[in-house]
Amino acid sequence: MDDATQVVRLFGVYDADHTIRGEVSYWVGARLGRAHCSLCDITHGLLRRRSEWNAYVAGLDVRFETFHRDDQPDAVRAASGDRVPVVVAELATGAMILLVDPEALDACGGSVDRLGVVIDAALTRQGLRLRPSRRASS
Repeated sequence: MDDATQVVRLFGVYDADHTIRGEVSYWVGARLGRAHCSLCDITHGLLRRRSEWNAYVAGLDVRFETFHRDDQPDAVRAASGDRVPVVVAELATGAMILLVDPEALDACGGSVDRLGVVIDAALTRQGLRLRPSRRASS
């Protein structure tokens, strides 16, 4: 497998800000139906990360890091075209590519299992593979 097909890390970007004000604003807005982030629905329950999400990332061969729209790395932002929520893959070459767009995340309907299927399909469609490594999940 060459470096151009090896995914070494995944990034998820939430459609919310990382500040306390941003977190509270999103949480209240989501409860009132004024804010929505399909990646948040997948990774978090009412107050904390979902155990299903923790199990999913623990079983991946690569690290899956999450960011908010205002604290994501510039390279991730560029790969996503500044769209959120998304999942971006970092290749062994250092290249970043959009793996899962907002529409595909929304179609997961909050399901961790469905996101796993979507990520696997996107990897296959783009001829990519997760590079096995020893790592700690985020």
